[in-house]
Amino acid sequence: MSMNDHSSNPGNEQDLIVNVVYDDIYIGQTATQSRTLTQTDIQAFATVSGDVNPAHLDAEYADHTLFHGVIAHGMWGGALISTILGTQLPGPGTIYLEQNLHFVKPVRIGDVLTISATVTTKDDIKKHVTLDCQIVNQHGDQVVFGNALVVAPTERVSRLRTHLPTMTMFDLGARQASLLASVRELPAVRCAVVHPCDIGSLQGALDAGRQGLIIPVLVAPAAKIIALAQSAHLDISGIELVDVAHSHAAAEKAVAMAAGGEVEALMKGSLHTDELMHAVVNCAALRTKRRLSHVFHLDVPMYHKVLLLTDAALNIAPNLLEKADILQNVIDLAHVLNISEPKVAILSAVETITPQIASTIDAAALCKMVQRKQITGAIVDGPLAFDNAISAEAARIKDIDSAVAGHADILMVPDLESGNMLAKQLEYLAGASSCGVVLGARVPIALTSRADGAASRVASAALVKLLAHQYRKLAP
Repeated sequence: MSMNDHSSNPGNEQDLIVNVVYDDIYIGQTATQSRTLTQTDIQAFATVSGDVNPAHLDAEYADHTLFHGVIAHGMWGGALISTILGTQLPGPGTIYLEQNLHFVKPVRIGDVLTISATVTTKDDIKKHVTLDCQIVNQHGDQVVFGNALVVAPTERVSRLRTHLPTMTMFDLGARQASLLASVRELPAVRCAVVHPCDIGSLQGALDAGRQGLIIPVLVAPAAKIIALAQSAHLDISGIELVDVAHSHAAAEKAVAMAAGGEVEALMKGSLHTDELMHAVVNCAALRTKRRLSHVFHLDVPMYHKVLLLTDAALNIAPNLLEKADILQNVIDLAHVLNISEPKVAILSAVETITPQIASTIDAAALCKMVQRKQITGAIVDGPLAFDNAISAEAARIKDIDSAVAGHADILMVPDLESGNMLAKQLEYLAGASSCGVVLGARVPIALTSRADGAASRVASAALVKLLAHQYRKLAP
């Protein structure tokens, strides 16, 4: 949410800041502003000031305080008074000397405040001005009052309002934290971690174990794991370690353990994706009637909810029937994530059906399959270009009537190349937090990039834990 509601337009007088010089100030002169307190205001003030008093930020704590709920920082009110003094009365050129404040009532989210400053005295020699300052809420109750002493300007100033950058509050990783919290009460599941022979993958597996997401079983060359743990000062005492010769053997052994019911999930370590997935594909006991597909779980700061992106890791150029499996897989995952009726945007380069672009034909066919209940459990629209899948405004401008546009929970890409590029752009340019899982096998498979850090691997472990418990109730 923007903290700056002003735009710069030289032809509009309201975008000028004009002061009141000392000689034009009179006793009783008043300036006022109004402001509605939002959660974003509280977060922004805490971020800038460093005041993270839980009375302002922690609803659970605040409910047990004298005020029985979250309240604004007192000095946020002081800042609103300062705004009037610095921009209206007297305005630019004012020098703040003193301010006393009395805090009478708490200010709560949603309160509509009227801030005023009224001139009470003038000192012609020093050019000092005293102002009575107060803030009242929508009920007319005074919440803050006090007096300000300033040196008023003597030279007239008329300036364009300074353009400020838009401030948007991002709680980075909050949605992944919510995912972790959602599985906290579930028992940890045994998970074979396949060849975690670099620091990131080993650290991620150990962190996931410590957080109660998985019971890690390390399947890798034992000597290599022990040496890595020692060099990185990682404690692997008490962790089961299955010794194998190399990464290929690790994949085969881990898959065999999953097929035999020794573990309920797999997690990719530092080996290539092809090595692990080749072993899975070749194991009939792990296969289902569905095609294997990968889903990225993305927390994109600029988007209002979690995005699921498929398939950007396994299926290079899927045909229509393969896409139907990929789509049903991700819809089923959305249901497990408590998205009861996910909105799916089937992406292409354009939003119109164009014979020269095969993905638009596939998108239309998938929508018809949904209509005929060959694919179930979601609201699906396509083809949609990325802009009108994500932005309702872009769809409006292009006259696209869609329940999905601007509200997509799932983005389905036409092929691996476009999906992989999109996922990495969202991560590296848009600051998305990501984790990933493979669906379509008898056990869930945590699949992340070798470049991903421990946090991504932990979040992926949360996904496989959630799915493993779902698979206990309803086998894939």
